[in-house]
Amino acid sequence: MILLKDVLVQLRHERGLTQEELASRLYITRQAVSRWETGATEPGIDMIKLIARELDVPVMRLLDMPEHYCQSCGMMFTVPDQHGHEADGTETEDFCRWCYDQGAYTYETTMEEMIEDCAPRMAEHMDWSVDECASLLGAILPTLRRWSSKDA
Repeated sequence: MILLKDVLVQLRHERGLTQEELASRLYITRQAVSRWETGATEPGIDMIKLIARELDVPVMRLLDMPEHYCQSCGMMFTVPDQHGHEADGTETEDFCRWCYDQGAYTYETTMEEMIEDCAPRMAEHMDWSVDECASLLGAILPTLRRWSSKDA
């Protein structure tokens, strides 16, 4: 996971905050903010969630994420043939084939079940723990189309 150092600097400046002021709001040192902004280090997912809350932006804005990803499970589209299909057979840009096919979701699930199902697979492909992946998914899924239209 990469915190976009330029985005952090930009957001902090837009809000008229110094590194010291942001650090104070996050209960960390100014040096930690400086290291993130120079790219020397990266905060963990829980800190990224706090930063997003303090700067009043979606977590996705702080992550190095591709423009398109599944609006159900959050999977990034990285190779061809990962997209689902509408009822008429056309490919959808919004959902992966594992979540959506023939114009409908392929299975009923809750957001919590989706997180439990996806976090271990995500951890296998990234250098994060299952808990970190679950935490990230817990921040991202509520913003996705499948989940944002429901009362979560």
